[in-house]
Amino acid sequence: MTVKPITTLLFDFDGTLGDTNELIISTFQHVLNDHFPGRFQREEILPFIGPSLHDTFSSIAPEMTDQLIDEYRVWNLANHDELVSAFDGVEGTLRRLYEMGMKMAVVSTKKRDMVERGLRLIGIDSYFETVIGLDDVTNAKPDPEPLILALERLDRTPEEALMIGDNFHDILGGQNAGVRTAAVAWALKGEDYLQTFKPDFMLHHMSDLYDVLKGERP
Repeated sequence: MTVKPITTLLFDFDGTLGDTNELIISTFQHVLNDHFPGRFQREEILPFIGPSLHDTFSSIAPEMTDQLIDEYRVWNLANHDELVSAFDGVEGTLRRLYEMGMKMAVVSTKKRDMVERGLRLIGIDSYFETVIGLDDVTNAKPDPEPLILALERLDRTPEEALMIGDNFHDILGGQNAGVRTAAVAWALKGEDYLQTFKPDFMLHHMSDLYDVLKGERP
């Protein structure tokens, strides 16, 4: 069976393109310390990076889920621009991929307006044809729905797509959607953790995508 060349790249944003780790951790610390003083240290917060806010807060305090989400979003927005930056090599690599004619989209588990804000902040918004946020779908990653929606908007098939992300839900979401997957070794949870989900590729720098597209191992 012939493997189709990759023509389409689906990126997670947080922890993959944009370094939002400290923003996310600080936001959780602010909200949780208000309601549960001393209960959640930094290491307990790390698993909350990636899943949707609803999944996280409903697992902590189901009766307060909506309130905690609202408080999270208010503090996160107020501190967003100060604490978000691009990972090394992201802008230059995306620019070259765009010039090569790659179809690209962002598929995130947070609301689209905040994803778009982050893309504009680090100067990479013009490289993406579409952005899929939490409010665009019924089911977030690792459900395949957001990836399939992105592919529909790009008029591409799963067989020619690659999902790039920093967390388990990106890799599993890609596998569930029938696309190839690449994990990023700069993920806060680490390369060894991501390898347990068996991504097709492991990127140590965003420019490793060039080798992937040439059919080589980065």
